[in-house]
Amino acid sequence: MPALTRTRPAPTTTRTRLALTTATVLLAAGAPAAYAALDDRSGGAAPTARGTAYVETRLLFGTERPDGGPAVTDRQFTAFVDREVTPAFPEGLTVREGRGQWRDASGRIARERSYELVLLYPAGEAHVRDPGVERIRDAYERAFGQESVARLDERPRWTSDVMWSVPQPLASKNYHR
Repeated sequence: MPALTRTRPAPTTTRTRLALTTATVLLAAGAPAAYAALDDRSGGAAPTARGTAYVETRLLFGTERPDGGPAVTDRQFTAFVDREVTPAFPEGLTVREGRGQWRDASGRIARERSYELVLLYPAGEAHVRDPGVERIRDAYERAFGQESVARLDERPRWTSDVMWSVPQPLASKNYHR
């Protein structure tokens, strides 16, 4: 029986294994950091090189009248938007129909058909646009006998040329009165 001899791996094979192992460890450790740096959706400031940061304001309009009168119709709501909202926000808006509920002034849960109005405008104009948003809320409450029009302001990571977002609430404000 021939004698067993132990052979050493060639030095280049050992170096190659060491280099591959090191590269694998560095890639495994560095890749998540690289992706995080390239795809920063952690809530920091919107990237200024990509366009203008926008604020998203959502107004929630109920259609049932607290006095028991007839509900606001689609035609009435569309006329309201044309008369009160479009002149203040001619750049555009979105209206979504929905169903919602809330607790009214008497403590009763009211379920009703509703509308969500979405407005987007440059963050730098927020202080100028705020009074217009409040006038819209007041006008709807007066026109249709509503107790409230809910308001939600978010500073999304939207820019004029990029449409991904991670909403970030603005400072607390009279969202629902």
